[in-house]
Amino acid sequence: MAESEPTMENSDSADKEEFNDVPNGNQSKATSLSVTTEPSPPVQISVDEISSESLSLSWDTPAGGVKSYIVTCCSEGEIVQVLATDTNRLTVSNLMPGVCYSLQVSAQLPNGGISKLAVTSVRTKAHLEMLLKDLGLEQHYKEKLSLSTVLQIDKKTITDEPARCYSDLPWYFLKKLMMVNVTARNVKCASVCESDFDDPAGNTESDDDDSSDSQYSDDMNPLDIITALFLCSDGFVQQEMSLKMSMCQFSVPLLLPNCDTKQCTLMLWAMRDIVKKYRPQSLSESKGFVEERIVLSELPMISFVRLGECSLSKSEILNKLLSNSQQYHDTFVHHNMECGDSPKKISNGLAEITWYLPCGTKNMDVFSEPVAIANLHGDIALFETQFSFLCQTSAAVFVFFDNLDSECEILTNQNHKAQIFLVVNHQSTPSSKDARKKVAAKLGLDKSNILLKAKNMNDADFVKDLRKKVSQVIENSKMKMRIEQMADIAHELGIWVDEYSSECQYAKKNADAITAEIHDILQYKEDQLPLQGQIWKELTRLEKEEFRLRNVGSQDIEEYKSDLQVQKTKLREKQNSYDMSNAMTCFINAISSPGIERCYFLKWMRMNLDNVSRVKLSGLREQYKEKCKNSENKEEIKDIDRQLSNSSLGTEHFFREMGQIYEASLCLPETDLSRQQLQHLPKLCAELLLDGFPVELVDGDASNIPLRWVSDVLSQLNDLVSPKSKILVVTVLGVQSTGKSTLLNTMFGVQFAVSSGRCTRGAFMLLIRIDEDVRKELNCDFMVIIDTEGLKSPELAQLDNSHEHDNELATLVVGLSDITIINIAMENSTEMKDILQIVVHAFLRMKEVGKKPKCQFVHQNVSDVSAHEKNLRDRKLLLEQLNEMTQAAAKMEKKEENKSFADVMEYSPDTGNWYIPGLWNGNPPMAPVNAGYSEAVYELKKNIIQILGSCASSANNISEFTEWMKSLWTAVKHENFIFSFRNSLVADAYMRLCTEYNKWEWEFKKNMYRWVTNAETRISNFGTFAVKSEMSDMRKRLTQLKSEASTELSKWETKILENLAQYFKQTEGHVYLVEAFREDFVNSAKNLRREMQSSVFNQLTAAADIRQGMAELDRIKENHTNELEGRVRTLIDKCREKKCEMTGEELDEEFDRMWEEMVKELHFSKQKPRNIIAMVQHDLRDNLVHKGSHACQLLSQKSLKDCGVEPFTYTVEGRLEQFKHTLYSFFNIEDHVKAVQKLSDSIIMTCKQLVTEKIERKNNYHDTYIQAILHTIDEKLQNNQEVKIKIEFEVSLKQHICGFAAREFQKMHEDFIQVNDPYRCLNRNKEKFRADFKDVFHERDQCQKKAEEFTERCLRPAVEDFVNRSLGPDIIGEMLTSKQFSTRMDLQYSILLDLLSKRDFENYQSYILSYEEYVKKWILKQIVERFSNGSTTFEFEDQHIKSTINSIHDAINKAKGKSGDFKIFVQGICQELGDKLVISPGALYAFMILNNADKEQFAHWLTECVTDMAEGLREKFEKTDIQIKLNKLHVKPQSELFTRLIGCGKQCPFCKAPCEAGGKDHTEHWTSLHRPKGLGGYRWTSSTELATDICSSLVTSDIHFRCSETNYERHPYKQYREIFPDWSIAPDVSLQASDYWKYVMAKFNTKFAEAYDAKPADIPASWKAITSKQAEASIKESFRIQ
Repeated sequence: MAESEPTMENSDSADKEEFNDVPNGNQSKATSLSVTTEPSPPVQISVDEISSESLSLSWDTPAGGVKSYIVTCCSEGEIVQVLATDTNRLTVSNLMPGVCYSLQVSAQLPNGGISKLAVTSVRTKAHLEMLLKDLGLEQHYKEKLSLSTVLQIDKKTITDEPARCYSDLPWYFLKKLMMVNVTARNVKCASVCESDFDDPAGNTESDDDDSSDSQYSDDMNPLDIITALFLCSDGFVQQEMSLKMSMCQFSVPLLLPNCDTKQCTLMLWAMRDIVKKYRPQSLSESKGFVEERIVLSELPMISFVRLGECSLSKSEILNKLLSNSQQYHDTFVHHNMECGDSPKKISNGLAEITWYLPCGTKNMDVFSEPVAIANLHGDIALFETQFSFLCQTSAAVFVFFDNLDSECEILTNQNHKAQIFLVVNHQSTPSSKDARKKVAAKLGLDKSNILLKAKNMNDADFVKDLRKKVSQVIENSKMKMRIEQMADIAHELGIWVDEYSSECQYAKKNADAITAEIHDILQYKEDQLPLQGQIWKELTRLEKEEFRLRNVGSQDIEEYKSDLQVQKTKLREKQNSYDMSNAMTCFINAISSPGIERCYFLKWMRMNLDNVSRVKLSGLREQYKEKCKNSENKEEIKDIDRQLSNSSLGTEHFFREMGQIYEASLCLPETDLSRQQLQHLPKLCAELLLDGFPVELVDGDASNIPLRWVSDVLSQLNDLVSPKSKILVVTVLGVQSTGKSTLLNTMFGVQFAVSSGRCTRGAFMLLIRIDEDVRKELNCDFMVIIDTEGLKSPELAQLDNSHEHDNELATLVVGLSDITIINIAMENSTEMKDILQIVVHAFLRMKEVGKKPKCQFVHQNVSDVSAHEKNLRDRKLLLEQLNEMTQAAAKMEKKEENKSFADVMEYSPDTGNWYIPGLWNGNPPMAPVNAGYSEAVYELKKNIIQILGSCASSANNISEFTEWMKSLWTAVKHENFIFSFRNSLVADAYMRLCTEYNKWEWEFKKNMYRWVTNAETRISNFGTFAVKSEMSDMRKRLTQLKSEASTELSKWETKILENLAQYFKQTEGHVYLVEAFREDFVNSAKNLRREMQSSVFNQLTAAADIRQGMAELDRIKENHTNELEGRVRTLIDKCREKKCEMTGEELDEEFDRMWEEMVKELHFSKQKPRNIIAMVQHDLRDNLVHKGSHACQLLSQKSLKDCGVEPFTYTVEGRLEQFKHTLYSFFNIEDHVKAVQKLSDSIIMTCKQLVTEKIERKNNYHDTYIQAILHTIDEKLQNNQEVKIKIEFEVSLKQHICGFAAREFQKMHEDFIQVNDPYRCLNRNKEKFRADFKDVFHERDQCQKKAEEFTERCLRPAVEDFVNRSLGPDIIGEMLTSKQFSTRMDLQYSILLDLLSKRDFENYQSYILSYEEYVKKWILKQIVERFSNGSTTFEFEDQHIKSTINSIHDAINKAKGKSGDFKIFVQGICQELGDKLVISPGALYAFMILNNADKEQFAHWLTECVTDMAEGLREKFEKTDIQIKLNKLHVKPQSELFTRLIGCGKQCPFCKAPCEAGGKDHTEHWTSLHRPKGLGGYRWTSSTELATDICSSLVTSDIHFRCSETNYERHPYKQYREIFPDWSIAPDVSLQASDYWKYVMAKFNTKFAEAYDAKPADIPASWKAITSKQAEASIKESFRIQ
């Protein structure tokens, strides 16, 4: 029955009965029909997992009951498998990889019905695809692994965690391979048992079954990992892998298979970089050797293949074949190696190659001639293409098999160029023997071509036979072929060649075009690279001479330097006169090409140039060997030495030429087209650095850094990466040819040049990325590796001053590095001493300039496991040597406080030494790299990274690294490094420290000013009812305030010291560079506290004493006003008794009569002025009493009142001294007399200012005033001890100053008495009292009038005084927001810039001759200019007015709330204001009498009056001139800013430039910018011309000076510190740094000459060319203004 459409849902079947009605009403029998509904098919089929051989399906269960499911798997229309399952998921296995399958799923019902099919299709993964996924390399199959990715430092490269999963395996292999570790192929996943042996639960039992079933129980064959990595890497990673594998004596891929595409590739490019050295038997007598690139070596190749199954391990037999009896090595992977028995998934079809290279020793060599050995993995029946290739390229092919088919077309159909050898195992069957004979006959093989491993033959005997056969082939075969030639055969067979990519071929063409022209290297360099030859070396010589001035002789230094600059300019012009050579044009064009092509080009260039150099150097070495046989050939030997040095040619020479082209172009005008066309060159080089190419930092041939070129390259690099990218620097130093480059290459996987017999010259830097996971630990983004040439190079010793060169190089790289690896050889004591001296010298220099690099000593070729213990004595010896060298270096650098190496840097003999075994495990060339070497280097690497991670100092960014490099190299070019070193990073760090310290210092002072103001207010109100105090004794009050002051001072001192400590803890900002200055700032903070304490205590004492003196006067005034009030009250009563209306005139008469009577009756004891002069004389005597009796005698010889009348002049006694002074004055030489006079003038000016400030306060005199002046004199004399003075001068100077000060103070005292005389005070208020008398008599309302009076007489003066006391710190704070007042250097820059803009000679003269006076005036002028519009000061004044008005209103409201009469109300107001305002007691007493005001009404009117007063004060302040305001201030902004920024006030002993060192208690003086001595009036004695010498140049020359400090004896400038030990005169930061003063002297030469009565200076030509713009640029550079 046909199926009907389903009519019921969710049911399998339904029964239906039909009844037919008959006419009689009866029903017939029922007819039954059964219908089955069609089941729903499975829905939502999904493929969950796909592998190469299986896949997993799942689907949703359809509606209705399902008994089971049928899954049919089809491929290309044919059914492959039919499977049944009762669940909704199924795994289909035993599938073919890379095949598309159709999967049909149907549901079967319990009744046997089957649903429609649900169909999906899916492709199984190919073997390769699957394996790459397992290894985590699938993304790299298309996006190839790059070298920068492989070499970047990440967690895996510095941890020892075992591989946990397949995806870890490639990275662990690469990690070990890049470090040339022969265990690299022994990588496997850690089993569950291994990984969980430290189970926290303590479970120690393991279940074998569970282990075997773990996810990664199947190991991965090493060949699969190698094949996968080669398939997923770009050409450069492949090349690096091949090179490192070859060093490990691993076989390398020759033919790389791709099992998915069935295509293989000849790895020609990958092997291009392998260079081998060997000695065939023919050269064993002469001890010569062959060194060549292996792909270019014409060698016989012998291949080993397998046909079918073979019970003999071909690879293992080959390893035994290649190993000599002394040492076995696994060149090829075989099944008995770790993981070697794991099934190969993608590496069948891989042909590997290795080389046997003899060492020339008959007993050790397996083969006497070199031979290539190829090994094909897999059955040749499956890999016919590879087999054909081997047959056509090999001298012989050895075919391993167990059984052979007689037809065996694979062997008989080949076009054999190679001899065929059949290698048969004894296990083969009889039928196989027949087949073997047939095949041998077909191939024409005799018995000698068949090797049979008999049953009783062991492997050793078999290998011996095999070795004989191979030796015969090597000796007799004429079939020799370079791997390069094999490319053509590969091409014919359809095998890809990795080198045939368009980028590689185009790059090769470009490189060949350049190198093909090289026939004679020396001539080629002259023709094609002319700028870096003699011109560059001469430029280098001139640069160093500019700094060292060795040949200046008797010439004028600045004229000599100007001549040197002219010579340099001519050399640059000469460079620019050359057209760019063809080679350089091609080179620049090629490196301008896109990324990958550029990389190929540079690699081709390097390889081609190595090949050329190798041939040339090989010939020269032969000549050298011949000439050395005869000792008479010294000159010829020296000439060959020179040729050997000059005959190397590498890519660095082309980049060097590029740098010189670029630097020369910068001498052209900016608009010059040639210059503009070359501006992109630094960026090209920066991109290469970022790509991982080494870039030359120091030109080893010229021993110089092309600073502008390297700086601009690094600047471009900074632009290419994130601007905040940090770098850490690792450097290696050591003797030549001790494996420094190899050590770095092994440690970081990089490729510094170690081949072609050319040692590293100069220094090269290379960039390595730091991965995200390590970045936070190291706090850096890149690591810079610097490789250097060997110290104590024998070839350099022949050519130049090698010791100087070594010192320069060591100082530079140690200075640049965060950690330095020092390669030393313990066996050569003399050599070790020399190296240590150079290295320790460099470390000492760094310590002295603030850099603290770390170091690790590496002892190579020490292989004993107990080396560390056994070498305890050696380490002790090393430490002794280091200490000895430290003392020697310290003596040379004149830093003899460094007694031991530990004084220079943190060093522990136990943790700072590393013992590394020899590089080779056996005798090269067949020796692999020693595993112990790789492991030891790895441990060293981990330690270095750990040290860098724990380093407290911050990493530099690229800009900072550039600045370090420039500063270091500039200092290196001077002979005296430490005193020549000036680094912008140090300067910036110092500026930041100064700026921060100045902020803390100002906070301290500002708060103490506020505190003192408040304390003085409380003292001034003491004893009046304005102070709520129970203390009646002023002495106790003073003691209490001093105690509070000490607490406050200690708090702020502690805060500054804590801020300093915190500042030096931070890692940013290079604070470690200024660690040496920490103590100076600590001392400055402590000294600041002492000075502030002295000042505060003096102010408190003076205020207390003056207040106590005023208390008696206030009592008298109070008594007088009380007396007056009583008499006025009596008079009012008397007048009222008359009961008649009195006119105003009558009241005036009554008041006058009463006043006269009162004045007659009151006792006015007139205050007698004290004898201030006598008091000053007494304080002066106390000051000098400790100077001895002679001082007291001198003091008695002259009355103080006669002193200070005439200007102070210092004279010398004795005719000889007077004659000397006259003579020195004629030549304008600053002798002792001038120095003393200058000092005295400065002290007198300072003291006069102090006197003026005291007088402006209009206070009474106090002893502390003169004591402060005497303290200032003593301090100034103490700070200028270099000016030798006698007691006569000191007494005379102090008498002079105290004389005029005493007279001024006497007048101030008398004025004070007159102003505060009770009688005068009473008379001043007479009219006020008269008015009050009339008001009271007439009973008028006094509320408004009294409120106005209280406001005007009591509050207004107090508010004005408060504003004047508060405004000074506000103005200072505002001025300090300006950059020019941040630090001393900012001030100097601003003043010099201001002078330059005005170009006024008188200003310059004033600045030079009267520096302090000029600065004071300049600061005052800046304040006046800043506040001349009044808006800023008015803001401050308004704030203070608002503050006081609010306080007054609060005080009124509080007083209103208290009960009491009017007097208590006013007292309440005064008490509330007692801590803020000083209300005059006299004015208050006068206000309080004759007062009948109502308290409530008075409060109302007072509030109104105070508001009006505020407006009035605002108007007044707004209109008042800033100069007037400044005169009224208690804290003088100009004085505070001057004191703060003038610092110690010391000036350069030669040119008088001011000291700029931060803090007040620094131990060393320095200035950023020195100036020509002629500006200070110095002239030549012979010609009387002004001198143009600049002391920053003189201190590097051999010229002498004489002065009073040398007793006018000649003394070398180089040793100036012997005379001026506290001055550091560093050379200018650049040759342009002193352009400012050169410009000034050139511009005003004649005027300066007239002013000094001398002849104009002979100005160097280069000075006249300096423009105003250049002058401004020079001070920006000197003062580090951005």
